Amino acid sequence: MNHADVLVIGGGAAGLMCAIVAGQRGRSVVVLEGSNRIGKKILMSGGGRCNFTNLHTDASHFLSTNPHFCKSALSRYTQWDFLALVEKHGIAWHEKTLGQLFCNETSKDIVAMLLKECNDAGVRIMTHCSDITVSGRAPFQLECSSGKFSGDSLVIATGGLSIPKMGASDFGYRLARQFNIPVLETRAGLVPFTFTGPIHDLCNRLSGVSTEVKVAVTPIRNRDKVTATGLFVEDMLFTHRGLSGPAMLQVSSYWNPGDAIVIDLLPGFDGGELLRRAKGDRPKSRLRSILVEILPKALVLELQAMFWPAVAEVPVGEIGNEQLQKIASDLQAWTLKPAATEGYRTAEVTLGGVDTDALSSKTMECTRHPGLYFIGEVVDMTGHLGGFNFQWAWSSGHAAGLAV
Repeated sequence: MNHADVLVIGGGAAGLMCAIVAGQRGRSVVVLEGSNRIGKKILMSGGGRCNFTNLHTDASHFLSTNPHFCKSALSRYTQWDFLALVEKHGIAWHEKTLGQLFCNETSKDIVAMLLKECNDAGVRIMTHCSDITVSGRAPFQLECSSGKFSGDSLVIATGGLSIPKMGASDFGYRLARQFNIPVLETRAGLVPFTFTGPIHDLCNRLSGVSTEVKVAVTPIRNRDKVTATGLFVEDMLFTHRGLSGPAMLQVSSYWNPGDAIVIDLLPGFDGGELLRRAKGDRPKSRLRSILVEILPKALVLELQAMFWPAVAEVPVGEIGNEQLQKIASDLQAWTLKPAATEGYRTAEVTLGGVDTDALSSKTMECTRHPGLYFIGEVVDMTGHLGGFNFQWAWSSGHAAGLAV
């Protein structure tokens, strides 16, 4: 039987970071990865350039039943710490919108960096490790297709259910339940919406059209009070199945079946004032002529046919102010009820997971099972789109690496 101080199940961002830090402390570490290569989600992220962190990382960008849980790990291994590691390895990077950092060349640079750090720290990495079973308490006994192992510490970094074609599985949740650790209900997050009926047909006709919006969720339980949650201003993309783009991915993490989403197609504008001003300045113009200066023409024509066909050919100067305000409301509070999301097939993350109440926020160790740790996406901690989930992986992995 192969013995190591630390066994890490999962060769993704969190698992590799934990292995590196533990190895640098002189611990013997074995990483067991089920697929044929490590870092698959790293490689495919950010369009192949890996959105590896965000300059604005803090607890406000995370969802959890305990939103304070992430504060300790994030404060002790920050976005600046990871950026320093990237720069140490000479990886060129750039900032996109909203503090998102990407590799200039390829996400392979991040994986190569992690492999180099693992190698320097004496970490042993094994792939194709399927059919893993764990028994006992520390030292933990582990059997898999690659053999038998034992470890004084066992770190679960197996991720969630998102993107099953990349090898995602429920292993981490099953193992938690094996040790009677609570697992909160999981669902797809950062995922496109789908629609049925006329809105599906509309989205299909507009497939490929994109525009900046402000979007929020209005939970069905609070609909009478119009209580909105998850407010974002980013691009929305029409697809043949529904709505995607950063704005929709962001707000999907706050959405539950039955909720409506409220879309402001004129973020930053007072729609009523905009149309009344146009009425005074350009009374002979048609409504669509005014709106196509702000919105994609194809979208304007669809909205016109849907909401205001009676005034399509009426000069804006002849439209009453009350009607103009109604048009503005249609544009700035377009309320839709998604049929569903595209689910784990295209979701970037998994919401829910191992209950943080069972873990130490400082070390990620199970409070009732010394030597057992859960890190990364398998934990009930989900970041917004834009590099926050990677930073949680780095930070939670680092926290565990210092403790194992």
